[in-house]
Amino acid sequence: MQLVIENLSKTYNNGVRALDNVSLTIPTGMYGLLGQNGAGKSTLMRTLATLQDADSGTAMLGDLDVLNQKEAVRRTLGYLPQEFGVYPRVSASELLDHFALLKGVINGRERAQLVEALLNRVNLYDHRKKAVSSYSGGMKQRFGIAQALIGDPQLIIVDEPTAGLDPGERNRFYNLLSEIGENVVVILSTHIVQDVMELCNNMAIIHQGRVLYGGTPTAAVAGLTGQIWAKSISKSELPTYQQIHTLISSKLVAGKPLIHILSDVDPGDGFTAAQPDLEDVFFSQLRVRS
Repeated sequence: MQLVIENLSKTYNNGVRALDNVSLTIPTGMYGLLGQNGAGKSTLMRTLATLQDADSGTAMLGDLDVLNQKEAVRRTLGYLPQEFGVYPRVSASELLDHFALLKGVINGRERAQLVEALLNRVNLYDHRKKAVSSYSGGMKQRFGIAQALIGDPQLIIVDEPTAGLDPGERNRFYNLLSEIGENVVVILSTHIVQDVMELCNNMAIIHQGRVLYGGTPTAAVAGLTGQIWAKSISKSELPTYQQIHTLISSKLVAGKPLIHILSDVDPGDGFTAAQPDLEDVFFSQLRVRS
């Protein structure tokens, strides 16, 4: 099973072109969609989740036409949006039972077995009687994955799932997503580079509605070998280096900016060769294409 997207475009009524001829081939497994806030990631996710229409283009999940066979797609789709609301006093078991009923699991015994199995899978069974509204951020996201798994979906979409999670909750969520992604198409939309590096075998970088890169994180990083140079400078020097170099990132280390620049040759001036990482790939793509 794979998802093939070709020339997908979407322009909102205010004139914002959120998707600009997006073409991607997304295989089974974890696929990272990396981009800044406002890059078009959520528009693409909502379109694939059949929540809004595209202006043009196609999206095929196997033999299913995602844009025109919405009911059939919904039966094989699991979706965890960036934010989802819950009833304030409803327990996890009750709410998951309700979602299962909405997904067409009519038989009560079958539904009870499914709810128990899903809560065990996301390690929430011991908390099944608590209101979901009382859960921590990580527990809510694991509950969100549980509801997304109802119906054995072939496509699972998760939109910014680890934003706001502490490191322990993030690691538990990583492990759960990795397990799920072994057999189905899982699209992970995020602006957090670490999420993609740790979870995904394939990825795309999207910016201003356009795909800047599509491929593996490993190949993307390898493509910058010998081109990333680092130097620690004073804050007052930063504007000068921005003018004379292709500066792709700056972060404070011990109170001083550590800058990374993009150059095919040794720039001298105290710069040292740096081992590129996916963050360098991300920022270099944005810098070069802007």
